[in-house]
Amino acid sequence: MRIAESFDGDGVSGGEWLSTRGAHSDIVISSRVRLARNVRGRRFAVKADAAERREIEQELRHALGRVDFGEEMVYIDLEKASRIDAEMLVERHLVSRELARGEGPRAACYAPSETVCVMVCEEDHLRLQVLRSGFELDAAWRCADALDDGMSRRVDYAFSSRFGYLTCCPTNVGTGLRASVMLHLPALVYSKHIEKVFQAGSKMNLAVRGLYGEGTQALGDFYQISNQVALGLSESDVLERLNRVVPQFIEYERRLRDALLDSDRARLEDRIWRAFGVLRAARTISSEETLELLSAIRLGVNLQLLPASLTIETVNELFITSQPAHLQALSTGPLEPRERDVARANLLRQKLGPL
Repeated sequence: MRIAESFDGDGVSGGEWLSTRGAHSDIVISSRVRLARNVRGRRFAVKADAAERREIEQELRHALGRVDFGEEMVYIDLEKASRIDAEMLVERHLVSRELARGEGPRAACYAPSETVCVMVCEEDHLRLQVLRSGFELDAAWRCADALDDGMSRRVDYAFSSRFGYLTCCPTNVGTGLRASVMLHLPALVYSKHIEKVFQAGSKMNLAVRGLYGEGTQALGDFYQISNQVALGLSESDVLERLNRVVPQFIEYERRLRDALLDSDRARLEDRIWRAFGVLRAARTISSEETLELLSAIRLGVNLQLLPASLTIETVNELFITSQPAHLQALSTGPLEPRERDVARANLLRQKLGPL
């Protein structure tokens, strides 16, 4: 394991989970499995004082260094890291906003491929998460389970024979498992059928959240579907439910895309090409507008309505690299919000080509 003072990933591209190699990657951006764990005999991170949090962080750092993750992990102390580095980890979906913007001893341990990241001293002492491109929940679970086994041989977890793994939030008690799938659903939004996804998810005890998870809004027509509770359900129960429901959402989105092409092709093409034109011509553009327009051209690429030279990989990367912290990292000096909007427009024209 390598100790780093700052995030040193490739700030120009996204992680492997954005590669489109996984199943149904035209609609499913990524699958994620996260396991929440705590150290036996220690107070939860939200109740521990700075000295105890430091002891927990050091214990987990030592344990992580002894687990085989399949590649050399990078360990970054977020108490010492810059705000920009921490926000870049959030924008790349490696850590939560709570961890990045928290205080006191805390850290992130991630794989350079960005398929694995462990959050240390967030709400729980340890949150181990695995990301995979496309609809690959089972593969993500197998990896997370193996890594969790490796950690459990080195850390004594807080566990109850009655309740299971003990976690700070009651909804995670039991398996400590939160499985989620990030979906791109522009046709459901465009057709005003997205509310049916919320209703179906609620009936199945699944949460439907925005781009960055709990407490965030849906931007760029992206939605995260995940289990709401872990207590009383086995890992296989959680995965089986998502594996049963998510394909229905995928099929629904595909049918609506085909229907739009048949019944409203001119308006759909107009929306997509207008988005493409704005992104290639804009001299200043906000983060929110960029996400909405990139959503339209991502749909256009998947429906083969835009030039073949524009790839999904390029569009996926722009969802990440056009965000504020990434723009700041690419700059030679501090950027004010208006300057970021100009830098974002420059980046988009460079990647998509000028008009």
